[in-house]
Amino acid sequence: MPVTRHAGPVIIARMNPPDAPSKPQITRKPFESEVFDVMGGSSRWEISVHDHGLVALCDVMPRFAPVGKTADAAIVQAARVSYGQGTKQVNEDRGLIRYLARHRHTTPFEMVEFKFHHVMPIFIARQWIRHRTANVNEYSPPATRS
Repeated sequence: MPVTRHAGPVIIARMNPPDAPSKPQITRKPFESEVFDVMGGSSRWEISVHDHGLVALCDVMPRFAPVGKTADAAIVQAARVSYGQGTKQVNEDRGLIRYLARHRHTTPFEMVEFKFHHVMPIFIARQWIRHRTANVNEYSPPATRS
């Protein structure tokens, strides 16, 4: 196998055999157990707020959870990643989540995310951005000239 050397780290270049496919092979794997859609098959959930406002839940992560469990299973799985599945029950999961929160081990909670769409007056949006704890993308309609 040819080796390219330079002043930095060694880079090993591997040559594909002539009959090798040029694109990587992607294998689709089924879920390990039966799962359900956390959002119940909906593309989004919306609620109107006052006359011109809107809050919509657009997506969640994880989108699928094992049947009989909630999205909390992602938090528990992240917390137990270095210990393996072991033997566990739902009440043990609840206890682990409470332990993580009580002792401020917050990294496993980052395994669950929500994506919202908000429609609000500009003065509320400015205060919301000022005190935000989330990533925000803002859409502003084009200005019109009179």
